[in-house]
Amino acid sequence: MSSDRVPYPSHGARRVLHRGPRRRSVLVVLTALVASLLVGLPAGARAPAFPDSLPLPDGFYPEGIAIGSGQDFFVGSLLDGSLYRGDLRTGEGEVIASGALGRWLVGLDHDARSGLVWGAGIDGGAGAVLAFDAATGELVHVVAVPDAGFLNDLVVTRQALYVTDSFADRLYRVPLGAAGHPTGPATAIPLSGDFELVLEGDLPLNLNGIDATPNGRWLIAAHTSLGVLYRIDPATGTATVIDLGGASVPSGDGILLQGRTLYVVQNFLNQVAVVEVDPSFASGALVDTITSDGFRIPTTVARAGNRLYLVNARFDVAFPPGFGGAPLSIDYDVVMVRR
Repeated sequence: MSSDRVPYPSHGARRVLHRGPRRRSVLVVLTALVASLLVGLPAGARAPAFPDSLPLPDGFYPEGIAIGSGQDFFVGSLLDGSLYRGDLRTGEGEVIASGALGRWLVGLDHDARSGLVWGAGIDGGAGAVLAFDAATGELVHVVAVPDAGFLNDLVVTRQALYVTDSFADRLYRVPLGAAGHPTGPATAIPLSGDFELVLEGDLPLNLNGIDATPNGRWLIAAHTSLGVLYRIDPATGTATVIDLGGASVPSGDGILLQGRTLYVVQNFLNQVAVVEVDPSFASGALVDTITSDGFRIPTTVARAGNRLYLVNARFDVAFPPGFGGAPLSIDYDVVMVRR
C-alpha cells in the first residue's frame, strides 16, 4: 500500500502530509499483521523456495534435463517428444511444446546465445536433434542424423553440438554459427583408440552421457555397459579411458562436468558418482557418492548454483512404448540435492 493514498486532514487551503512517526507506525502495524498471518498458515500452505521435489506431469516419461535462463528448467519426454518448462524456485510449470507421433526427446542442453533448448532423439521415426525456442516452445530446427541407432545425449559447445549414439561406435557433430544456430548437416565422427563397442546383452548401451571441457578441447562421455569414462578428441574421435585407479562407474547415464569435478548419474544404482579429474582429463579419482531417498532411477543431471537437479525416469516401473513398454499414468518428478 502506498503512503500517498492515506487520507490526511486538510488545514484550510493547505494539505499537510505527515511523513514522520505516524507513517512509520502504520508501516509497523501492517508489517506485524502480515507476519502474524504468515505464521498462522499451516506448514503445507507455505510452499518452500527451491523445493526438493519438482513434479512433472503424470505419464510424461521424462529423461533429459537442462537449466535455462533465470530459474527455468526443461525436461523432455521419451513418450512423444513434448517439452516441459518449470520454475526451480516454485516447482510449477507447464508443457510448452506438444508431442508428436514418432518423436521422442532424450538428452537436452540449453544454449544461452540462441535461447534454444536442444534435444537428442528421433523425429518422424528417424534420428534427429531438435531445437526449441525456450521462451515459446516453438520447434525452430530439426537436424536429421542419417543412419543413427539410438541418439542418447548431446552437449552444445561454442562451435558445434555433439551427440552420442548408444548403439554405435561413433559420435555425431552439428556445426553451429556464432549465434548458436546450425550451419550445416550432422556428420559422423568414428570412435577409435580405447573405445569398445558392446553389442550383447538385453539392452547394450555404449556411449551415453556427454559433456565438454570449457574450451571445447575434449569431450567427456560415459560408457554405460562397461562402466568407464572416456576423454574424446572431437577432431579425431580418439577415445582414451580416464584412469580411475581401478574404480568404475557402472550404469553411467547422464554426466555433468563442473571445473574438474565430474558428476556421473548411475541410474539403476540410484546414486551419483563424484569424480575429481586431473588437469589433462586423463585420470581421476572417485571421491564421493551422492545418494538420496528421493532417487527413483535418475537419468540425467543439471546444475543451478550449489544445487543439482536429477530427472527420475522410473525405468524400474515403466519403460515408454519406444523402448518396449506400455503407457502408464504414473507420477514423475525432478529431485534436487545439494552439491
